[in-house]
Amino acid sequence: MLKVGIIVGSTRPGRKAAAVAKWAYDLLKSRKDAEFEIVDIEDYKLPLLDEPVPPLMGQYSKAHTKTWSAKIASLDAFIFVTPEYNHSTSAALKNAIDFLFREWNDKAAGFIAYGSAGGVRAVEHLRLVMGEIKVADVRAQVMLSLFTDFEAFTTFKSHEQHDKTVHAMADDLIAWGGALKALRESAGTKAAKRAGARTFSPKVPSRLPCASAGAFIVRAKKWRSV
Repeated sequence: MLKVGIIVGSTRPGRKAAAVAKWAYDLLKSRKDAEFEIVDIEDYKLPLLDEPVPPLMGQYSKAHTKTWSAKIASLDAFIFVTPEYNHSTSAALKNAIDFLFREWNDKAAGFIAYGSAGGVRAVEHLRLVMGEIKVADVRAQVMLSLFTDFEAFTTFKSHEQHDKTVHAMADDLIAWGGALKALRESAGTKAAKRAGARTFSPKVPSRLPCASAGAFIVRAKKWRSV
């Protein structure tokens, strides 16, 4: 079954992302077409990117990177829960994304954002990032307003209209995630076959068969007599 990570995209004290992620998880956990789990970047204690080798190489030297890599590699699709800070996503989420590369590739993503303008500008920034790490982002997104979805701009209170949008986004995410999972599995099978072909070495006889050897000697004599 498809595995979807709901990524909590903020580490700030007093953050709202954790409550929003739990709300989304509670809505989606009963679905039969995918498994959902909350992945909180705060739990991984990632510092500012401290790997000396670019993530494209996959040569991780830090324990926190390897742990983060294993978690993201185990997932087939992602729902990013992000605040909007200064027309963009949070520095903590961008940093967590930048730690890895291949673990994100050929997977699908959806977005739940919140902010004074519904977090739309944070999502627009993330869509650009998704393209670079080869993640297919779905069109449907969930936009939460600090004015109407949070009491006193602090306590999250969901509305039924958003429940429907979450499921609409999940429908697209699961469809795309499933297609991309099949693509990855097919590519892996083909790569294994190519690797097997490269390691195959046909047995070459140490001596030519008598008939072939005789023919070679006859041709050699004719060449010398010309």
